[in-house]
This record gives sequence, C-alpha cells and structure tokens, in this order.
Amino acid sequence: MSHALRVDWPSCHARGLCHELLPEVVDLDEWGYPLVTGEVTEALLADARAAVRACPRLALRLVEAPPR
Repeated sequence: MSHALRVDWPSCHARGLCHELLPEVVDLDEWGYPLVTGEVTEALLADARAAVRACPRLALRLVEAPPR
C-alpha cells in the first residue's frame, strides 16, 4: 500500500520544515509553500510520518494513496 502527503493550504504558513525533513517528496515554491512531488514509498514512510508530526501548523497529513 502506498501513501501520499496532503497539505491543508489555509493552515500552512510556509515554514518549510516538511521540505527539510522529506526533500525526496516535498519541494518548495517560490514563496516557500510545499509542493508534493510524488508518492511516499515504504522506504520513506518513517520520514513522512516524522514530517507530519513536526509540522508546527498541523498542515500536513499522510493518507493512503488510491489504487492505480
């Protein structure tokens, strides 16, 4: 089962911590807001959970990706 990150845009204040903790999946736009660029693989799942827990605005969620 794969997972994906979702951003709650009204809650996000563009601190960029998610990008620092998970650069493989999260890029930043020119204003510092996160751009989720891919799925969270099993190898990155622990880092993704850490990024979700570390978000100071609770704006990041880890969800199950829909089947392809």
